[in-house]
Amino acid sequence: MAKEKAKELFNDPWEIILQPYLTEKSIGKIETENKLVFIVNRKSNKKQIQWAVEKALDVKVDEVTSLIDQKGRKKAWVKLSKGYSAGDIATRFGML
Repeated sequence: MAKEKAKELFNDPWEIILQPYLTEKSIGKIETENKLVFIVNRKSNKKQIQWAVEKALDVKVDEVTSLIDQKGRKKAWVKLSKGYSAGDIATRFGML
């Protein structure tokens, strides 16, 4: 049901995922916690972010944490399931 609702509001996962967020801290999360960090659409919720990352990157997501920073951007930390490597995804997309 959540995946259907995500599709209703956003047809393309790239409407939700705007860009990767790369700082020293986010690169550390990739290496130590198997998490990727993205700037996402402010209107999206955690279920929609999970759907978009799973669809766009062909991975399984365990957990999504999000917040709106002082600059008004919505950041999402996405923890990947055990069988998937955040480092491999980041390298594939030129993030590392």
